[in-house]
Amino acid sequence: MSGEPSELLRSLQALSGPFTPLDIHPLPERPGELFLDWLQVAITANVKEPHAMTISTVDQDGYPDARVLILKNVIDEAFYFASSSESRKGRQLEDNPHVALTFYWPALGRQIRIRGTAADMGNEAGADDFRKRSSGARAVAMTGCQSQELESEEVLDSSIEAQKERIQRDPDVVTPHWRLYAVNAREVEFWQGDTGRKHTRIRYELQDGQWKQHRLWP
Repeated sequence: MSGEPSELLRSLQALSGPFTPLDIHPLPERPGELFLDWLQVAITANVKEPHAMTISTVDQDGYPDARVLILKNVIDEAFYFASSSESRKGRQLEDNPHVALTFYWPALGRQIRIRGTAADMGNEAGADDFRKRSSGARAVAMTGCQSQELESEEVLDSSIEAQKERIQRDPDVVTPHWRLYAVNAREVEFWQGDTGRKHTRIRYELQDGQWKQHRLWP
């Protein structure tokens, strides 16, 4: 890499477009409906992994933490994801269930930001989600060591192989630590980028049980 990082970064294109302007007249009354509309547009446009989202949590010291997960379902304004309760994010959710979700689709110049509270959906829901995972993903989760320090590649491989054998013996086996969470949104913002930076931003806020829409400055 030659030159200063700032020069390199400024040389990279951002929001090059072209993008389809967002028609805000009218918009759905509830953000869940608009989210599914946007998701379908992303799928139709062949956006890679449009269901990938960044989930942000906060640790006990108040530091934010973020990682990318896969969206599992959307019901009204509840957005679902799954994780081990023994992972770092699982422990953080137990201490502080307030989370933020972020979707970004550069090809469309679109971003969706969701703020809300994560709720554990219980043992049955967690087990059902776990059984729907691939055998490889289940085997890794069943090692029970997510986020812990890894001693060696050999330990990892032998642990995964042992769990694969366990699954072969009992295809319905689940780990009790696998949880399905629903993020109940209280605020959802839709952002349509513009090449001239005249972005369109619509925020839905839940107020007294009703969703209110607000147009925001770019």
